[in-house]
Amino acid sequence: MGQKILVVEDNELNLKLFCDLLRAHGYAAEPVRDGREAVERARAFSPDLVVMDIQMPHVSGLELIERMKADEELRAIPIMAVTAYAAKGDEERIRDAGAEGYVSKPISVMKFVEAVRALLALAETRAPEAQTENATGTEAEAPAEDAETDEDKDATAAAESAGGGNGDDKSS
Repeated sequence: MGQKILVVEDNELNLKLFCDLLRAHGYAAEPVRDGREAVERARAFSPDLVVMDIQMPHVSGLELIERMKADEELRAIPIMAVTAYAAKGDEERIRDAGAEGYVSKPISVMKFVEAVRALLALAETRAPEAQTENATGTEAEAPAEDAETDEDKDATAAAESAGGGNGDDKSS
């Protein structure tokens, strides 16, 4: 199996759909049905990406994202929020909590897979920065914008275009 993805989703059908879809694309998917277990399971599983439902019983996905981003061991793991929330401002709240990606339900299978690939590619480009941070104990300085590689730009553009999940494109 390939890269590891933790899927935090309380709805059994959605959880099965996401895990089956990820496994069909060569990823190792680890399901988590109860959000209260998400942080502990993330530490144990060491995923390359977390797919996080936002509206769950007991604890919200937003709270879990904030906890993971505040945790030194987990903060570098990208998080893709998957939610039925589609109201104006919801994506901004989710991204402000720390999610790097956002896909609205009902999901488009292609957009879901594209967003996963883009976030994993973005995480790979950030990996050297995280290693520098861990080695020095300080945050690595971001490269100058003109020093950004074409690969970085492609990964960022793909993450941004796939991350919205709603197909809105204000540039046209």
